[in-house]
Amino acid sequence: METPLTPAEPMLWSGWGDPAKAAELPAPVRDLLTELLGVRPPARPAATFGEVRLPPATLPPPVLAALAAVVGDEHVRSDDDARIRHTRGKSTPDLLLMRAGDASDAPDAVVLPGSHDEVAAVLRLCSEHRVAVVPFGGGTSVVGGLVAARRGFTGVIALDLGRLNRLIAVDPVSMLAELEPGLRAPQAEQLLAGHGLTLGHFPQSYEYATLGGFAASRSSGQASAGYGRFDDMVAGLTVATPRGTLEIGRAPRSAAGPDLRQVFLGSEGAFGVITSLRLRVRRAPAVRTYEGWRFATFAEGTAALRRLAQQEGRPPTVLRLSDETETMVGLAKPTELGAAGGDSGCLLVAGFEGSPGDVAHRRELAAAVLAEAGGVHLGPEPGEKWAQGRFSAPYLRDALLAAGATVETLETACFWSNLPRLYDAVRLALLGALGAPLIMCHVSHVYATGASLYFTVVTAQTADPLGQWAAAKRAANEAIVRAGGTISHHHGVGRDHREAYAAEIGDLGGEILRGIKERLDPAGILNPGVLIP
Repeated sequence: METPLTPAEPMLWSGWGDPAKAAELPAPVRDLLTELLGVRPPARPAATFGEVRLPPATLPPPVLAALAAVVGDEHVRSDDDARIRHTRGKSTPDLLLMRAGDASDAPDAVVLPGSHDEVAAVLRLCSEHRVAVVPFGGGTSVVGGLVAARRGFTGVIALDLGRLNRLIAVDPVSMLAELEPGLRAPQAEQLLAGHGLTLGHFPQSYEYATLGGFAASRSSGQASAGYGRFDDMVAGLTVATPRGTLEIGRAPRSAAGPDLRQVFLGSEGAFGVITSLRLRVRRAPAVRTYEGWRFATFAEGTAALRRLAQQEGRPPTVLRLSDETETMVGLAKPTELGAAGGDSGCLLVAGFEGSPGDVAHRRELAAAVLAEAGGVHLGPEPGEKWAQGRFSAPYLRDALLAAGATVETLETACFWSNLPRLYDAVRLALLGALGAPLIMCHVSHVYATGASLYFTVVTAQTADPLGQWAAAKRAANEAIVRAGGTISHHHGVGRDHREAYAAEIGDLGGEILRGIKERLDPAGILNPGVLIP
């Protein structure tokens, strides 16, 4: 068992990531925002840390003392810094509230357990005293997954799992590794690299998200075509609930009843707290290479993706197709694509990871399919450019918010035959709600039977940016449900998608979830208000 790491530094309280990496908008971009979208600087500057308004803490001192008796005095924090940094997640509405100095959803205290037994004891204690518990990993939720409903509870704590950050064991025979949930993805990759292994899970939140968060939200990384989704990697779980502990997963596949791992994968902390994960690992690749292809239209590009996803043999590790607008705005130089075909078209990025021979063989197979489907090879530069900047987009969002633009993302997925309908439905809904926004879309997760759609929306902030986006999000959610898409492919449900999720699973599905919740968490303390219809 590895020695526990020093807990990672928290993110910027009012934005994304490391403040030292903040992106500045070049003057030409600011001018373009003004001319195309009518963006104007916000009427008020963003609040400073000292201007943030915190609600009074309501947790009784005896409860705080009892929590400290479980985890240690130094691991129960109720100072302003800890409470503010554990307020909400990182959606655009979350950041708009924090930039306005509104920390009204802050927990009363932050509790940092150091073991499974401490997590279990904290849950029993909070259940006894009716204290709501928000499991907290990297704080990267973009669907309202870190805001507990306070009504009926004595108080709210954030259960920060950052001290649970060890590599427990590696099984090189079975190609499994057992890790704790508080490990951020880069920490996990560093620990596994010492054994020549990798998870291969690289979502845009990679630098700050945790393994427990990946499992609890059914995360999907940018290399999902080659490595699979995170829930595909989970061979076993240890879970603490207010009723007791579950050890789940003792074989790669089993016919011993329903797979109880699926109860907790995607459960967003509403049923229990994951305290260890047994994960499938791969040999670290010797070669990583990325390249670009141009397609004349998004429809032609998606047809090519489908052929790659349905061909025999392993597909590329990374497959990502930007529509015409996303391509034009920023993922490739227009001159490069124009030289290849006369207009901007759509950029497809294909990435390959593995041994030299394996990568060469898969590149050759993919090239034959892409060229036959009408693709024009652009060489490595567009793919390498994407790979170098793939974790930087959230920093750009902060800069756009500061400039007076509202920028947010939403995603969905469906079967291939329904993809054009879903794409059009979401775009029309956003146009109807926002007037003339900039709408970009890409496909970044593909399967033999379907694919995801990931939209980015930029528009000028109104006097009520929260209401502005809430109306747009509601319209998009309704369009997704009507058009037959899932309400989330990898962001999760949280609070923002709960109504649409209820429509997706139906009344009986909601009853099943409430029954599980009642059995595992009878006092309803775990992330109340999140996920469960």
